[in-house]
Amino acid sequence: DKHDTEPSNNNKILILGSGPYCIGSSVEFDWCCVNAAKTAEAEGYESIMLNYNPETVSTDYDTCSKLYFDELSLERVLDIYEFENSVKEAETSVIISTGGQIPNNLALKLNKNRVKILGTDASNIDRAEDRHKFSEMCDKLEIDQPNWKQLSSIEDIYKFIEENDYPVLVRPSYVLSGAAMSVAYDKESLDVFLGKAAVISKEAPVVVSKFEVGAKEIEIDAVAHKGEVVIYAISEHIENAGVHSGDATIVLPPQKLYIETIRRIKVIAKKIAKELNISGPFNMQFLAKNNRVMVIECNLRSSRSFPFSSKITGYNFIELAVSSMIKDTLGKISKSAQEKLDFKNYKTIDLDYVGVKAPQFSFPRLKGADPVLGVEMASTGEVGCLGEDLHEAFLKSMLSVGFEIPKKGILFSIGGVDNKADLIDTAEKFLKLGFKLYATEGTADFFNEHNLKTKKLYKISNKKSPNLIDAMNEKDFDMIVNIPKNISASSVTDGYLIRRKSIDLNIPLITNVQVAKIMAEALEKYSSENLLIKSLDEYYA
Repeated sequence: DKHDTEPSNNNKILILGSGPYCIGSSVEFDWCCVNAAKTAEAEGYESIMLNYNPETVSTDYDTCSKLYFDELSLERVLDIYEFENSVKEAETSVIISTGGQIPNNLALKLNKNRVKILGTDASNIDRAEDRHKFSEMCDKLEIDQPNWKQLSSIEDIYKFIEENDYPVLVRPSYVLSGAAMSVAYDKESLDVFLGKAAVISKEAPVVVSKFEVGAKEIEIDAVAHKGEVVIYAISEHIENAGVHSGDATIVLPPQKLYIETIRRIKVIAKKIAKELNISGPFNMQFLAKNNRVMVIECNLRSSRSFPFSSKITGYNFIELAVSSMIKDTLGKISKSAQEKLDFKNYKTIDLDYVGVKAPQFSFPRLKGADPVLGVEMASTGEVGCLGEDLHEAFLKSMLSVGFEIPKKGILFSIGGVDNKADLIDTAEKFLKLGFKLYATEGTADFFNEHNLKTKKLYKISNKKSPNLIDAMNEKDFDMIVNIPKNISASSVTDGYLIRRKSIDLNIPLITNVQVAKIMAEALEKYSSENLLIKSLDEYYA
């Protein structure tokens, strides 16, 4: 039998792609794979791509020296690795850290089968991925983390809550990337989740974590070489923790973090890079509350924000990561790559401009879906924009994902007294900008008590007039701020009816306190007419 292709006698680098696109794993990882292939070629290696999605750039005929259009299973990777290694003069190495979670999950199995993995050792990848091992390591390094436990009985779950109090984040321990997660604010919502979990046992435990309310979420994308950090980019979420990082509006460099918080994040990232002897890309997520910095997780692979970090800072993180991995495992890289690894003055915090990445959703196409953000990822795309300051970049990114700037009126429907009080200043800003204010009963009463002229509309379920449904159909207002009391999957409530109707009628919707605040601040300074249009090179200059 003759194969369609024969292995060459060149040294090769096999890059494992991102597989099929789905929520949580998309074109961002493909960008990382393509840049990995380009760097491998530039370093004199034959680049081989294994991927099976015709939509990707990595599967284009001219991206790599050779493409295997096949599944990313252990069996198939081993077949290809063995086949390419069958030529004695040639050596094949594998990159598993640019394609997202699918290739990363193969680390230990490939290592067990004596596959040469480029970069960080597979046992250290496992120490970051395994929740227990990572937690033990953080304790040893005196790194703070939210309280959590893996529990196998309902009695133990109640006991954990007794000690830590509500709200808690609960999820089956075997799911990835936010799937099946839920936030329980009280016993009732906890029991609903536990009922869905069917059986809780030692074989199917549940991870319960203390959910920190009002905490800021921060990320670091970084590249290390032999445990030393080469480059990093710190970004902050506009939304407070509780919105999945893939759905959050992200700002780089951070604009509202304490210098002390940034310093602690750098110190923690350096400690973990050293402990795990990282060579290659890694991403960490943190919570910051009252200057207390806690680690949520660490992935020893590129993250979906690596392209964003690279574009905004002007430095190609993947190029540096692949150079680091080749140098670490194969011992030699080109002079220009070595100079980039040795360069110590990467400027990623003190930039003269700001980048904001806004998520794009498909709620109009999903009949009945509740357009509220939570701990499960829902976005199907994103757009990153640059501006002279945070507000310009924010407004550009919101316009780019299809958000229309309001011109006449704003509807407020806010759950919880704290949220209502938090948005008084924001409502006042909109009023001063010339917008008419509308609100559902409780919110309208609250605003009017605080001398904010607001027209009261009765909820959809309350048939009284003037009714919200009529005002929505008449388009009396062209933006809705609807803040649910809790971040959790909702039932058919008045809040859900407002949110769903806003999507069906194409009325711009904001469901987050922090986004509503920044929208008002942005509209005080900018309109769509006075936003600067500049090329990327003009910002880098």
